[in-house]
Amino acid sequence: ASRCSRAPTHAQRRLGRRGLPMAQVRSLPRTGTFFAEANNQLNSLAALQRREQQLAEVYTKNKLLCFNGASYQKTHPVKAARGRKDADVTLCTPCVLGVADGVSQIEDFGIDASLLPKDLLRRCEILSREQLRPSSRGGTYRGPIPLVREAFEDTSPTLGSTTLVLAVLDNSTKIHGKMHPMIAVISIGDCELLVLRRIYGQGGRLEPVFQTEMQRIDGHVQTPLQLARVDDRIDPTHHDGITIDVIERGSAVHCISAYEGDVVVMGSDGVFDNLFIDEIADIVNVALRPGTPFPAEEPMLAFIARRVVEACHAKTVPDGAGRFPDAPIGRGGKFDDTSCVVAEVVELIEEVAEEWSAGGRRRSRDRDDEEETTEAFLGCGAVCNATDQEDFELGSGVCGVGGSGGGRKQRTQPRGGCVRRRSSDSDASDDDEDRGGCNIA
Repeated sequence: ASRCSRAPTHAQRRLGRRGLPMAQVRSLPRTGTFFAEANNQLNSLAALQRREQQLAEVYTKNKLLCFNGASYQKTHPVKAARGRKDADVTLCTPCVLGVADGVSQIEDFGIDASLLPKDLLRRCEILSREQLRPSSRGGTYRGPIPLVREAFEDTSPTLGSTTLVLAVLDNSTKIHGKMHPMIAVISIGDCELLVLRRIYGQGGRLEPVFQTEMQRIDGHVQTPLQLARVDDRIDPTHHDGITIDVIERGSAVHCISAYEGDVVVMGSDGVFDNLFIDEIADIVNVALRPGTPFPAEEPMLAFIARRVVEACHAKTVPDGAGRFPDAPIGRGGKFDDTSCVVAEVVELIEEVAEEWSAGGRRRSRDRDDEEETTEAFLGCGAVCNATDQEDFELGSGVCGVGGSGGGRKQRTQPRGGCVRRRSSDSDASDDDEDRGGCNIA
C-alpha cells in the first residue's frame, strides 16, 4: 500500500519544483487532519494491515531490558495563531513508549481533540504496568493488539479520534531457549517509529534498521486510519465495534529484536512528513556520538527530541532567497503539531524495576513543554560530547535509506552503519523452553 500521498495536485507539484511565498504556502491544505468515516476505514483495513517479525540473532548477555526515554512537543506557530489546540500526547515508561495524535477536525464539533489521546495512552500505561512489570500479578501480556483494544474500551465514553504508535518492550520472548527481548510495535494511522542501531560496533554511527509505514486511507495525506469514538453529529454509522475492527484487522504490528544501545525515535506525522530519515539519524548521531561509554541521560534524550521538533518547524521557513527546504511531503513541509519521543534501550536495573512496579517513572506529555535552557547539560561529560549549540546543526552531506517512499520523497544514497555493544557477549542459559517469538495477536 502507498505510504503517503495520492497523486499531487497542480499546486503541490508547483510547490515541489520551487519555493513559494509564505502566504501561498499557508493557503495549501497541509495542516488539518480530517475525520475518516466508518465505511472508508473498513474498506481500507485489508490493504493497511501488517503482521511482521524481524529477528536478529546474536549472542548477548542474558539480561532484562527497558526504555529510558524523553519527549518534546510543540504546536506549530501558524496553527497556534489560528487558535488550534495541541492534541498530541506522548508516553514514556520503562516498557512502553507512545505517541497519539488527536484529529484536529473534531474540534469543529465542540469536542476537545486531546481528550481521547490522553485517555488512551493513560490506559495503555496502566495496563502495561499491570502486565509487563517484573512479578506482575495484573494479568498476562498477550500482545499489543489486545492491549490497545482493552485500553480503547476502557476510555468509554470519551469522544474523539486519534492516530497511534505504541512500542512495547517484551522481555518474555525466548528463542532457542534464550532470553531474546523484542520491541512489539503497533501503529494505527500516520504516526511513525524508527529504530537506530550501531550494527558494526560501538565506534560506528547509529543507522536505521527499522521503520514503520504510514497508514493513510487511499493514500490521502490528511485522512489517516484512526481510532475513533464519535456521535451522530459526526458520523451516524460509527460505533465502537468499527474501531475494534480497525485495531484487530487494520493495525500494523511488527516485532523487532531489541539490543542494548538501540535508539527508538517515534513521532507524529509532523515529524516524518517534514524530515527525511537521514536527517533524523544525523540529529541523533551528533548528540550520541560513537564511543560514548554510558547510556544517555534523560536531559540529552529530551534535547534530541526538541531538536527533531525544531528541525521539523524549520522546514516551513524559507531561506533568504524565498526557497523552502525539501521535505518528504514536498518543499516547505507542512504546518502541524509536532511531537517526538526519543528513547534508548538499556539494561533494566533493580532500582528502576522496583520504582516502576510501585507506579513511578511515568512521563506523559499532553501540552507544550515550558521553555528550558540547554546549556546546563550540553557539557555533560562522557554522556554528551557536544559542547556548542552549533554542533547540533544538520549536515549538508547526509544520506538516506533505500526503499519505496509511497509518494513521499526519499533520499537514495546509502551509507554504511554500525551497533553499539554495551557489554561483552556471553551465552545465555539453554534451560528454558522456546517461546517462539513475541506476541503479535
